[in-house]
Amino acid sequence: MTSFLHTTIQSACKTLSAEIKGIQDLIEALKKDSYLSTMFINAVNLLDNNKGRVILTGIGKSGHIAKKIQSTLASTGTPSFFVHPAEAAHGDLGMIQPGDIIIAISASGETEELSHIVAHTKRFDIKIIGITSNINSTLAKNATIPLVVPKSNEACPLGLAPTTSAIIQLAIGDALAVALLEKRNFTASDFGLYHPGGRLGSRLKIIRDLMHVKEEIPLGSENMPIHEAIMEMTRKALGCIGITTKDGSLIGLITDGDLRRTIDKDIRTLTAKDIMNRNPLIVDQDLLAAEALHLMNNRNHPVTCLFIVDKNRIPIGVIHIHDLLRAGIA
Repeated sequence: MTSFLHTTIQSACKTLSAEIKGIQDLIEALKKDSYLSTMFINAVNLLDNNKGRVILTGIGKSGHIAKKIQSTLASTGTPSFFVHPAEAAHGDLGMIQPGDIIIAISASGETEELSHIVAHTKRFDIKIIGITSNINSTLAKNATIPLVVPKSNEACPLGLAPTTSAIIQLAIGDALAVALLEKRNFTASDFGLYHPGGRLGSRLKIIRDLMHVKEEIPLGSENMPIHEAIMEMTRKALGCIGITTKDGSLIGLITDGDLRRTIDKDIRTLTAKDIMNRNPLIVDQDLLAAEALHLMNNRNHPVTCLFIVDKNRIPIGVIHIHDLLRAGIA
């Protein structure tokens, strides 16, 4: 059993090493091959300036890789979908319109099923990015932008099953998607728009989606007697009250903790300005909810509520730590 496990782990490590070498070959090619690097930059610029959709296509293992790249592009703000090349020849070519861009993937560049799609691009002057390892292939010669990746040894000991070649295809696709994401300054908030569900969706929610607004915001003036401040805090039930100037800008904050610290004083003689925190923690409405929770849990100065203000420090919302926990931000 030990010998079997040892041999099996050796096989696994050999496979991973072969695939790592394939990625390393791709990195070196992007650094040293001026043709590949130029074509890569052109591909990113073409996708960035595109007003239509991006259509991914490929068959077999390349088709599976194409579907994954399509999913990555869609989730990062690029309208895209997958077209099966065999189905394209039976009507699905109608899904591809002038103004779209095609990313076609084929290791050999001679996949017969892609011929109808290539012909369609010529007929309607549709741009095509071809990902292949054969610079002399039909796909490379007919692509608007050929991305000719290194041809590395397959991890499969028979040299037949697409393994390393599939990893390289996936890697160049991910590299395109991330370079495009960075070129467009795509933010975590933008990413959250395309991932509203599940655990990831919770982490990517932003403050403005969760904050209390308008009449729900507890507010008072700096000259407000403390007992009136307590009544406002009780009505809004958020454990805090924002103190504002006559023009409405936030200048302070009173919390339940501030009230407890005045228990040995005569609150009948106190006003809001006597006990308020004059340097309250304020945030922007586009802050990620997860970041807000991190700010609240600061070990030196933990807080239970945050005020959200505009550029003039006018309160536009307030959020309590319980709002974040109920939304699954933890």
